[in-house]
Amino acid sequence: MRLPPDYVAAIKEAAREAFGEGAVVRLFGSRVRDDLRGGDIDLHVETDPLDDEWGARGTFEDVLFRLIEPQKVDVIVTQRGGTPRAFEQIAYRDGIVL
Repeated sequence: MRLPPDYVAAIKEAAREAFGEGAVVRLFGSRVRDDLRGGDIDLHVETDPLDDEWGARGTFEDVLFRLIEPQKVDVIVTQRGGTPRAFEQIAYRDGIVL
């Protein structure tokens, strides 16, 4: 996994503040492969049902980019109980829980 420990801590804190204590965050995509370089940060966040997903996403980014340098971060949010879409299935299959 190519993500520094301080980034992992920042992502977990931002997810907790934005999506609640029950949020599970997975890193997936190129950053899980040690043989590659660069790439954006692809995150999958599994949450309990949300009243305002877009507001939570905004909070997540605000908190995250206060803690780490702003950069390209893609976030997929899945509310528990739904049918996973294609990218969500990839994140569940290949992702690393942070």
